[in-house]
Amino acid sequence: MDLMDSYAGRRASRAVLDTGLALLFTAGSIALPATMPPGGPVLRSPDALFVVLALLSALPLAVHRRFLLPVPLVMAAAVAALQGRHYIPQLSGAEGTSIGPAYIGVATAVFLTAVRGSPRTATLLVAVFIPAAAVVEAVLGPSGHRVATLLAEAVLLVAAWALGRLARARAATRDQALERAAALERAQEANARAAVMEERARIARELHDIVAHNVSLMVVQTIAADRIQDRDGDKAHELHGTIEETGRATVTELRRLLDVLRTEDEADTDPSREPPQPTIEAVPALVESVRAAGLAVDFTTTGAPAELPAGSHLTVYRIVQEALTNTLKHAGHTRTDLTLAWEPEHRRLTVRLCDDGPLPGDGTGDGAGDGTGDGAAPRPPTLPGGPGHGLVGMRERVGAVGGSLHTGTRPGGGYCVHAVVPLPAPAGSPHDGRPPADTRHLSPHDPSHDDSRHEGHSPYARHPRPAGR
Repeated sequence: MDLMDSYAGRRASRAVLDTGLALLFTAGSIALPATMPPGGPVLRSPDALFVVLALLSALPLAVHRRFLLPVPLVMAAAVAALQGRHYIPQLSGAEGTSIGPAYIGVATAVFLTAVRGSPRTATLLVAVFIPAAAVVEAVLGPSGHRVATLLAEAVLLVAAWALGRLARARAATRDQALERAAALERAQEANARAAVMEERARIARELHDIVAHNVSLMVVQTIAADRIQDRDGDKAHELHGTIEETGRATVTELRRLLDVLRTEDEADTDPSREPPQPTIEAVPALVESVRAAGLAVDFTTTGAPAELPAGSHLTVYRIVQEALTNTLKHAGHTRTDLTLAWEPEHRRLTVRLCDDGPLPGDGTGDGAGDGTGDGAAPRPPTLPGGPGHGLVGMRERVGAVGGSLHTGTRPGGGYCVHAVVPLPAPAGSPHDGRPPADTRHLSPHDPSHDDSRHEGHSPYARHPRPAGR
């Protein structure tokens, strides 16, 4: 708060402050003759002129906020007249220096002008007004004390001016600090909104994975149950139970994610509100769910599992989920090989999923669905809506953790997904603190791509490398 602009911690308006000061100094000037001790300087008895000059020496403070320079000029002129008519003691004389209410009132007007005025006004005040007021007081002072009067007036007014400029500088510093704090708060709010938007975008990707996988499973299982309803009622009942479980699990996971998509006013910064994310340990359960839908999956894990960041866990799980879902959608009940190869010596985890393509008897070959095929039931239809963002999402996920993704058709038919996720370096290892081996340009012919570690045979022996990278 500005100096003299507050009382008891509450900001006072300038009008109230100025009026209060004007009344205070008016009362002091009028009461001054009655308070002079006996034996003091000889003063003229108060009369009407004294009252007028006393009022002019203090009341102009009430309108100081509107007339920054005229007010101290009028007050100083009135004080000079009071001194010249011997209504008030000399500023400096044989009795010493006497700074009464009238002089303090002029100093207060100088202080307020220095606080409220512009730099130009403050410069005029200290360069013109103060020297002129000091010279006038010295001329009116008693002989032999003019220099002392000059110095006393100059020191009093310059001190008031300096205090005013200091108060102005402190107020400016305070305002700048408040502006910086407000700007920082706005920046933090903007960052928080950006983080919320980023989180919602991440949840949107999660929703795609959940819906694409679980709903595809439910569609495939529903079609299979409908086909065998008349032939095998028990099996159809079992499939209906699986559909119910899948649907309930889907609704539960969707509810957890949608709970995060709240309005900004409802947002909760508690980290426990984050929905739990699946990890690599959940891949076997994922495989079992697609096996129940009719997809023949040969799941193999090689190597010793290593510690992975939570983001890499989720990336691997979603890649497997998306790849199995795409296989069900586009290849039907085909044979699929899924391999998770932990390679700590190369600091990477390799995920390979290759399918044999649509089976001839699954209604997905030529003539499927028109009676020209092998007579097998038609393959499950592709979900409407055209190609989605599954592969793009997989590529973004792998890229976000510093890995690589290759997808494409196999020369003998079928499709392969090949992902490499870097492993963090063990603490204290020779590679600790260095970036993992570059996995973006590996090929089966790369010397560092040792296929002999995959249980004695190349992973491409039965499933050649996808065409195109």
